[in-house]
Parts: sequence; structure tokens; C-alpha cells
Amino acid sequence: MKTEYHILNLGAGVQSTTLYLMFMRGEIRPQIDCAIFADTQDEPGAVYRHLEWLKSLGGSEILVRTRGNLGDDTIRGKNHAGANCPSELPAFTTRDNGATKGQVKRQCSKEYKTDVIERCIRRDVLGLQPRQRVPKGTAIHQYLGISLDEAGRARRIAEMFLRNKKWATPHFPLIERFWTRPDCLNYLAEKVPHQTPRSACVFCPYRTDAEWFLLKEQSSTDWNRAIEIDRALRIGRKQKDDSQVMYLHRSCRPLELVQFDTRPTQRDLQMSMSFAQVCEGVCGV
Repeated sequence: MKTEYHILNLGAGVQSTTLYLMFMRGEIRPQIDCAIFADTQDEPGAVYRHLEWLKSLGGSEILVRTRGNLGDDTIRGKNHAGANCPSELPAFTTRDNGATKGQVKRQCSKEYKTDVIERCIRRDVLGLQPRQRVPKGTAIHQYLGISLDEAGRARRIAEMFLRNKKWATPHFPLIERFWTRPDCLNYLAEKVPHQTPRSACVFCPYRTDAEWFLLKEQSSTDWNRAIEIDRALRIGRKQKDDSQVMYLHRSCRPLELVQFDTRPTQRDLQMSMSFAQVCEGVCGV
């Protein structure tokens, strides 16, 4: 009976694509048993096209699993379990007619990404029933596409594994090789026949102005979906606090009215490379 498993958390972005290809080409060993893509059902179209390309390569099996449509759940004001929830998204907020600003606690990454991958490992890889314990002696090795420029994020993920997932061990092969996101882009340049996309929901509030502008220019479908979700945060939803108004853009203005400043700031350069400050799941990789 198999007791050791090697699994890639696949976000279908730059870093996790790099790892998938390196495993497939034998540049990282041992070979993974599978890769798991947690689908929020609202990634940009380019991510889904890229995912199909990865599947066509004939490498390790890619398991696609989902907890539901995050955008539709947001519109309904309910979480995946059907309970009322103001927002799973880390939306920006105003109170008192804009006098104060804040941000909703992020829950989407854990519930629609991390938890989905864990459930897939338990049920599909190990064949466990709900609430059944991982058999003693079973070793799960999870590989994450976190690069050197996100070392702090890797540390937080390792701490989270130690607290909540003692049956699994996280590995960060890119950090072990001292690779940054630009190193990954160089690696992919001659191996991927198209631009490797960034993995993040089309309505992710952590986008920079440059990224919002690029979304608008590249895909009317994705842009219109983002506007739909932005409006839904304020229209036809019951709020726990009627004085709180939510927006996707940090300016706390309706997305379609924002004049994006595409001049790169130092913060934009940092944020466009990673989700290092905000995400412990597989978003952005």
C-alpha cells in the first residue's frame, strides 16, 4: 500500500507552471503523483486556456476540483455552504459616507482554494471518508510555487502547515534554487508558446491599476464580470452593517468609473509580482 505522495499545488500561473514543467522534464525529483488546481470558476479566460495547454503535455495528472462559483456566491451574498455572508472577498469598504475606509477580511483563498486542495488530497488521493484521519505513517509532500521574492509568504505557509496540517509537509523548490519570479519568466520564455497568465480571479481586489487596465483591455468578458461583481457588492444585498459600502477598487469608487493610473509605483511593482502580503493559498502562482 502506497504511503508516500508528492503533490503540486497548481495555480496555473507563472511559478506553479514553472514547477509543473520542471517536474515533467525531470529537473525536480521525485516525480509528483498529481497536480491539483482549485477552480473558483472565475479565473481569467487566459488561465483556463493555459490550463488546457498544460493538460495536453502528457505530464502528471492534473486534478481540477471546485467548491462552487465564487462570483455567483458573492452575488447571492452566501458562502459555499449557503450561509449568509457579506463577502468572501477582501473588498475595500467605506463608512460614514466615505469618511473612513477599511477592508473586509479575506476568506476566499482558504475556502475556495486551500480547503479544496486539502479535500482533494483526502478524498481523491488518499481515498478517505469525511472526517477520517490520515493513516499513521502516510507522508504527504506538497510543492508550492512560491519564489524567493515571496520568502515571507513561504514562512507563513510553513507555520500554517505546522499548526493545522501536521500530516503534510510543504516544499518550496523555487526558494531552494534561489529563483525569483523573473527567473521563472526566463525559464518559461522558450517553453510556453504563449504568455503565461497570472492566476487570480477576475474580480480580485488586490489588482494594481495597471492590472485592472490590462484586464479591461484584454478581455471584455472578464472585465464585464468584474463590474458585475463590483456592483453586486452594493446592490441587492443584505449587509451586517448598513453603514458599510464595499468596492473592488481601493479608491472605493465603482469599478467602471475609475480612471486607472498605469504609471508603475514601487508598490505596484511589488504587488504585481506576487500576493506575498495577502494570500496563503495558491492565488497568484
